[in-house]
Amino acid sequence: MKSLAAEERWNWLLARLKESKAISLADAAHSLGVSEMTVRRDFTAMEERGIARRVRGGAVYSGPVSFHGRERSHAEEKALIAAKLLPLVPTSGVIAMDSSTTINRLAQEIVASDDLTVVTNGLSTFHALQDKPGVTAILTGGAADRRSDSLIGPVATAFLESMRFSSFFASAAAVDDRACYEDTLEEAELKRAFARSSAHIVIGVHAEKLDGTATAASVSLAKVAALATELDADSPELALYAQAVPTIL
Repeated sequence: MKSLAAEERWNWLLARLKESKAISLADAAHSLGVSEMTVRRDFTAMEERGIARRVRGGAVYSGPVSFHGRERSHAEEKALIAAKLLPLVPTSGVIAMDSSTTINRLAQEIVASDDLTVVTNGLSTFHALQDKPGVTAILTGGAADRRSDSLIGPVATAFLESMRFSSFFASAAAVDDRACYEDTLEEAELKRAFARSSAHIVIGVHAEKLDGTATAASVSLAKVAALATELDADSPELALYAQAVPTIL
């Protein structure tokens, strides 16, 4: 049995992980008033039980996190990733965007277009695209998943099978040298449907998601045309991905 102090520590860590998806080792140790070694042992034990996954400098939650919880996490890095992706957004045609907070930030950065149609399963992304000159936003339809502020299910998938997109802009719960992954089977299936209907797939993720895994594979890395992180494109941490992805941003 864990001691009461340890149990309270676990409850605190779990609450923060569920709220914001990730927590750093240093921040957790400082907030809890314990050593980083103690928190590292907690993260290891959580990983063994499938609660969390250790990453460089901290841990990420091994389950779906609310949209607003994810939105508050790594806001500056997501803004940088969105800035890198913005030049890839065409001024006309039909593109797709997922329901991630990173791509939601990209949608916010679009000022105006000539005649651009954006199809998304993200409720917040749909709202972010309203009233932008030259931009028409369309929802996929489907069942609402309040955990991710998205639309999922067979209705959404069937709709996507009838569409064709020049590009699909998405994030991921994790990425390794083979594929992108999602925390739920439903989200993974929907992203596979998006990918099947898209000529190009563009992925934007925080670097802490690299070399990781989650519940279900969504998009094969071999099909990704561009990968953007907050890191410099020539960073050694991206060398492995540069071998599989034509454009690293």
